[in-house]
Amino acid sequence: MDLRKPFDLSGKAALITGASRGIGASIARILAAHGAHVIVSSRKIEACEVVASSIRSAGDQATALACHVGEIEAIESLFAQIRERFGRLDILVNNAAANPYYGSILDTDLSAFQKTIEVNIRGYFFASTLAGHMMKAHGGGSIVNVASVNGIRPGLLQGIYSITKASIISMTQAFALECAAYGIRVNALLPGATDTKFAATLVKNEEVLNSFLPRVPLNRIAQPDEMAGAVLYLVSPAASYTTGSCISVDGGYLIG
Repeated sequence: MDLRKPFDLSGKAALITGASRGIGASIARILAAHGAHVIVSSRKIEACEVVASSIRSAGDQATALACHVGEIEAIESLFAQIRERFGRLDILVNNAAANPYYGSILDTDLSAFQKTIEVNIRGYFFASTLAGHMMKAHGGGSIVNVASVNGIRPGLLQGIYSITKASIISMTQAFALECAAYGIRVNALLPGATDTKFAATLVKNEEVLNSFLPRVPLNRIAQPDEMAGAVLYLVSPAASYTTGSCISVDGGYLIG
């Protein structure tokens, strides 16, 4: 590692799912700013292109490719395009997520259950296997799974979402254990409450927010950019001996 450039990602191809807004867009921008050619992916190509265009306007490299990670065929198509265009993949950030249900765990219906599982577990798993094969063929790489503090401490009225995020933490450790031999590091980011459209049920509801903030030592919610630095570390040369780790960026929530 060059101590003067511990976060240099020059020459790396990086795929970020769910990157058309929020935490994913912030991750895409910071990885591009440190030299990676980022592949901005989400369900709608138009939204992906907005982010990719803003990255290119800043003088960095970005390509927009659409993918619904809840659909296996879409994931396979995405990786086929990456293989054709780039010939390799060095970094995968599994960030796309679904949380269609907010309410009593006893009233979770099959549709909400299946959608949450398909995106948050199945999507992460098969994106990681496809990325892992590409990384293995080129001597290694880095995968970061965006989980949640809910994977450690379940969120009230967010039962199935919390369960999937706990599964992502276990998935991270399982992949890290088996993929280390191929030079592939696998880690997880555990965001706390962050001001995104995805988390609007929490951050835009004053009553819910006022009951939540006293449990956060820093006494505020995060901005998406505050999540990106941890991911930059995890995928960079600075983290060359870091695998199987879960980094919480939560304002102290888990100790509050």
